Amino acid sequence: MTRTGASAWAGGVCYVLMVALLVGAAPRASGAVHGVGALLAVSLLAGVVRRRPHLALGMALFGAAAVVVGPPGSGEQSGTASYQGQFLSCLAVDLVVGFLVATCARRAWITAVAVSGAVQLLLIGGFAHGDDVAVNGLVAVLAMAASCMAGLLSRERREHATALRTQEVAEAVTAERLRIARELHDMVAHSIGVIAIQAGVGSRVIETQPAEAREALRAIETTSRETLSGLRRTLVSLRRAGSATSSAEQSSLVPSPGLADVEQLTAAIVGAGVRVDVCRSGERRPVPADIELSAYRIVQEALTNVVRHAGAGHCRVVVDYGDEALSVEVVDDGRGASAHGVPHGFGIIGMRERVGLLGGELSTGPRPGGGFRVAARLPLPVPAGVRGEAR
Repeated sequence: MTRTGASAWAGGVCYVLMVALLVGAAPRASGAVHGVGALLAVSLLAGVVRRRPHLALGMALFGAAAVVVGPPGSGEQSGTASYQGQFLSCLAVDLVVGFLVATCARRAWITAVAVSGAVQLLLIGGFAHGDDVAVNGLVAVLAMAASCMAGLLSRERREHATALRTQEVAEAVTAERLRIARELHDMVAHSIGVIAIQAGVGSRVIETQPAEAREALRAIETTSRETLSGLRRTLVSLRRAGSATSSAEQSSLVPSPGLADVEQLTAAIVGAGVRVDVCRSGERRPVPADIELSAYRIVQEALTNVVRHAGAGHCRVVVDYGDEALSVEVVDDGRGASAHGVPHGFGIIGMRERVGLLGGELSTGPRPGGGFRVAARLPLPVPAGVRGEAR
């Protein structure tokens, strides 16, 4: 038996001894004293209530009956309990009933309420003063109803909290799945687009320009290896997500790309036949990791669309470190909206989700002079010192 179980049963034994003392050692005490003693003694059943609620109710009913009836041959006071003693003794039982209503199954607590109500009404009917039977019975019924209502409210509150926790877990799982889907889409779609372009170039020049074909094959090999390595790191991260891996170890397993990697990203695009200019403005400084990763992924997805759909020959990437926001813009001279508006694509949807999660703004659409433009504005957090001065 565990320590908790031993203490629970010790409390039950102490309750029985306390009732015996109230009835046997203080037979001439008033009914109110007996009722207060029974109400205080029921606290000793707290451990039994948690482990065996029906047994605790039976013990509470036995104690209330013993206190109300009193020891035989002890006179009028012990044979007829006062109104206060009856009420307090029944209130002790009602506390246990309320716990059963809050924690037990419907059939179990309905049975407990019926048995407890019947026993209380029998005690009141048999031992109350003549004119007080109706009043005492009504008070007992109201007290029982109040305890049942409190138990039901406690049950509904607990079930509501459980439902909220379940909903939060489901939403967290959905958000994590969407995040993983965005990461995989950005990683795989970009790489496959570059590989497809390079494969097409290699197949066309393999006989006439072997050197160009070898360069295309090297680009395919490099891109595929990088993608495979990224996928492997992502899968390792997912496998260890449920273990006690520290956040530092997690971050070392899956290094997040950032704006410093934009040049490396555009190098693959140049190899696919699209000239890319990268322009940076503003004071380059560290920004939060989630904002930098989102900006990188937006640029990556926009360049992927340029390679796969736009048929562009020139593209410009602008990164602006503003005072209040980080802005990125990708414009090309391709076929415009018809190229980027793929009906079943998830690229622009993923960009909107990333920007929306950070409270930013995304603008996509054709350019007046031809081509397509993707622009995102990601708000930057206000430094603590600046926030304090603003106040």
